[in-house]
Amino acid sequence: MMEGTPRLPERLLLSDLEVRVEVAPARSGIRLTVERDATVTARVPPAVDADALARVIDSRSQWLHEKLAARRDEIDARVVKRLVSGERFAYLGRGYRLRYADDGPEEIRLVAGRLRLRRDRQATAAELLVDWYVRGGRRWLPRRVEGWARVMSLPNPPLTVRPLGHRWGSCGSDGTVNIHWATMQLPVDLLDYVLVHELAHLSHRAHTLEFWRTVEKALPGAARRREQLRLAGAGLWFPEVP
Repeated sequence: MMEGTPRLPERLLLSDLEVRVEVAPARSGIRLTVERDATVTARVPPAVDADALARVIDSRSQWLHEKLAARRDEIDARVVKRLVSGERFAYLGRGYRLRYADDGPEEIRLVAGRLRLRRDRQATAAELLVDWYVRGGRRWLPRRVEGWARVMSLPNPPLTVRPLGHRWGSCGSDGTVNIHWATMQLPVDLLDYVLVHELAHLSHRAHTLEFWRTVEKALPGAARRREQLRLAGAGLWFPEVP
């Protein structure tokens, strides 16, 4: 942050909008995002002060309220899953029923069309299921990312699969593509959209017109997939937060 510039608060309250503020040294402008949990995040460059940020938020207030209303509708429609035998969990768009087994060489594995979890690990079922998705992503995604990078004439980037809060993916300033483990529940065509979106950020950091052209060129019909992804999010499983 420039000398003499007032330190930005971590949260900014404007009228009925509460905005979480993240200072991102690599950014050149302010980016407002309505997250999937119906919160608002402002990612800003270090030199921005609170007054300038408040003006931008005020100018986008109608858009923010419309997006917040849509997010709240998604939350209301969200499917609640229980970690009980017979519950269905998705992997790459296909549903598999959870089944507790009394024995087995692994704590959790996919076998014969069932997601088998050892009964003696039932107390940690949520953690094991998240770890299973993470491991699945680390196995499956690298070759897919490499293929899309080749299509887009980009170098094959480093890849991580991990929790990303309320983002499907992100592209680090060092060129690392980060993918949320929960995307492994999506159908492949929607997961491809997430990958192409993040790869496009290797060339275009912001969501400029050229960024969207790059996404559409690699993946015709990307706008339709983006809307399908928004709707699909309500059907994905996330661990309940106590």
